[in-house]
Amino acid sequence: MSTRPMRNTGSLLVKAQPGRNIVDITPQSAGWRYIGFRAIRLGAGEAEAFSTGARELCITVLSGQVDVMVGTQRFSALGSRRSVFEAQSPYAVYVPPGGEVQVIARDAAEVAFSTAPAQGRLPCRVIEPAQMRRSVRGQGANTRHVCDILPESEAAESLLVVEVITPAGHSSSYPPHKHDSVDASDPLAETALEEVYYHQLDPSQGFAFQRVYTDDRSLDEAMAVEHRDAVLVPRGYHPCTAPYGYDLYYLNTMAGPERRWAFRNDPAHAWLMAPR
Repeated sequence: MSTRPMRNTGSLLVKAQPGRNIVDITPQSAGWRYIGFRAIRLGAGEAEAFSTGARELCITVLSGQVDVMVGTQRFSALGSRRSVFEAQSPYAVYVPPGGEVQVIARDAAEVAFSTAPAQGRLPCRVIEPAQMRRSVRGQGANTRHVCDILPESEAAESLLVVEVITPAGHSSSYPPHKHDSVDASDPLAETALEEVYYHQLDPSQGFAFQRVYTDDRSLDEAMAVEHRDAVLVPRGYHPCTAPYGYDLYYLNTMAGPERRWAFRNDPAHAWLMAPR
C-alpha cells in the first residue's frame, strides 16, 4: 500500500495516513520544543502499548470505547460516542511522566495522544465528560462549539487540550489570533504556546482551509485541510474556515514555557470585535 509523507517538506500540513498511525508528530519532526501528538485507529481487541518517558500525556478517546491500563491501574469502558461530531464530550485520561500505558480497544476506536514535558508532580486520573465545560463562542458565521478537555483550570504541568466544532460555512480561531511571544512590560498580554490542530470533517470527503501567518509574513502558509490531517502552528495567526456543506472538528493541543492561554488578535482585523 502506498503512503503519503507524514510532513510535506517546508509545510506545516501533516497529511493523514492509512493504517493504524494516522498522524505522528514529535518535537523533532515539528522543529519545536514542547508538543508531541499522535492519533491512531484500533480495531476491536487491538492494543497500543508505550511508555510516557519524561512527558505528561493526555489520552483523548475520540470515538469508540477502550480500556486504559497505566501501570497497575485499569480504567475500563472509556468512550461514549461513535463520532467526534456527536454533541457530547469525550473521555480522557491524564498520565504523568514515567507511566507504562496500554490502550485496548473494545470496538473500533480512534484515540489521540497529546504530550509535553513534565516533572511528574501530578497523579494519573480519568477526566470524565461531565467534568468538561462546553460553551459556544462567537456569533453569526463566527459561531463555534467548544469543549474544554484539559484547560488551564484543570491540573496539568504543560498541556492544554480542547476540541472545537465549527459548523459548515463558519470560521473559527477567528478573528485571527496568535500566542507566540511574551511582552516583559505586560506579562498578561500574551503567552508563547506551540499548537497542533487535528482536523476531521463531516461528511469525511470534505475539506477546510487554514492559514498560518505572522505580522511580517516571514511565515505565511495557506492549506487545504482534509479529513484527519493535522496542522502545526509554531507561531503566528491561525484562522480556519469550513466551506458550505461540511462541518469541521479539530482537537487542539497547546504547550509552552507557561501553562496559560493568552492571545492577541491581528490588529488589522480587530474591527470585527467592535460592538455593533
